[in-house]
Amino acid sequence: MPDPAREQTHDQDCARECGRDSTAALQSVLATLSYLLTRSRAHERQAARAGVTVARSDLWLLMALEDGGGVSRVGDLAALLMVEPPHVTRQIGQLEAQDLVERTADTLDRRARKVAITPRGRAVLKSVMETGQAGLHEALVGFDDADVATTVAVLNHLVAYAREKHAQEDRQRGRGA
Repeated sequence: MPDPAREQTHDQDCARECGRDSTAALQSVLATLSYLLTRSRAHERQAARAGVTVARSDLWLLMALEDGGGVSRVGDLAALLMVEPPHVTRQIGQLEAQDLVERTADTLDRRARKVAITPRGRAVLKSVMETGQAGLHEALVGFDDADVATTVAVLNHLVAYAREKHAQEDRQRGRGA
């Protein structure tokens, strides 16, 4: 069982010995974690454990839809996923063929289309998310809820910052509102 206090002391010692400040140590661990969690094989293993077949990018789109209440405009999804709308449109076509999403007319703007997650899409997403949560629960044995909550708060702050930075850059390039 990991000893969080010992690991924290070790991480601090390592950061000092390596001449890095805590920001550099955080950047390093985030880059490593990102690499490990986004590898194709890692995703394939998680999807297999969940008993589904879904690409990583499809999972992100389903999560974005679910987080947004289950329905969204294509342009809003593209902005949230930080990709161009034609990319999302192609992806929606693939997900629609698998009965994971469905397109509907936007009642406020007839030119726009909305996308809704289907019950099958929700079931696939739920299965993958539950499998991922079980893995995280196992990895976090020995850490108390307060430590996890603090980590979540810091990571949410970093996500919000990254999204805002991306939006600012898009506005400067004339791509956003």
